[in-house]
Amino acid sequence: MSSSKKKGLGKGLSALFGELNVKETQSDGDKKRQSQKTALIGELNRNKYQPRSNFNDDKLNELSESIKQNGLIQPIAVRHDKADPGKFEIVAGERRWMAAQKAGLHEVPIVLLDLNDNQALEVAIVENIQREDLNIVEEAKGYDRLRSEFGYDHEKIAKFMSKSRSHVSNTLRLLTLPKDVISMLEDGLLTAGQARPLVGLPRASDIAEEIINKKLSARQVERFTNTEKRPLSLIKTVDSNIEAIKNEIEASLGLKVMISNKRNNSGKITIHYSNLEQFDLISKLLKQK
Repeated sequence: MSSSKKKGLGKGLSALFGELNVKETQSDGDKKRQSQKTALIGELNRNKYQPRSNFNDDKLNELSESIKQNGLIQPIAVRHDKADPGKFEIVAGERRWMAAQKAGLHEVPIVLLDLNDNQALEVAIVENIQREDLNIVEEAKGYDRLRSEFGYDHEKIAKFMSKSRSHVSNTLRLLTLPKDVISMLEDGLLTAGQARPLVGLPRASDIAEEIINKKLSARQVERFTNTEKRPLSLIKTVDSNIEAIKNEIEASLGLKVMISNKRNNSGKITIHYSNLEQFDLISKLLKQK
């Protein structure tokens, strides 16, 4: 990729379209035209490098209604689909393409770009990160694909995306959180600021639940985790009696046990097992009357 193209990508899609060459295409009669102006809905395929995994249905419907009234004004950026000759792969504008289908359009305006795989992913990430409703996990997964599939280091991602290196590194670290905590982030139950201090903590899932239940702010979570080696002890006080009971259960079962007791004395008991024999043992004990 040339340095000029990198610079253009960093500036955003408007600069990109101005700096990349639009390829000429040939009609069936082998007559060249200046550029591809429109394409049938069915001639477009989804972008395999699309970093966005969730599209808000309500906003998609709003866009569809707008397209019904005003048409699709901004063209969809595409490239030739090497895996499906004769068709185009969407580079930027997949949400508009989906909304156009909902609106009943049979044909959409396109701009045809000459991009390799690296550039196609870069453009898709730029377009999505520029959207306000992209969640932090989708942003992190986009960065991770640049890193794992195309060899970008944190510094290169930061320069390319016009972000600080610390932002890129901290965003990528969120992907090391337990899957249930990542789901909380995706569902909007936790913010990046609340989840970031949990990275690397052995009890991240339990602490995350406490953060949600107690509605702790990101600043409170940071204070807890920065001032204590065991942040969970600051979120809730460990009752010595409950700790003793936990130890007795562990000694009796020979399995790891966790007891989470809230201030209102509600909570949960978690018993960890590592094989089917241990699972059967727990099942039999719970079924006893």
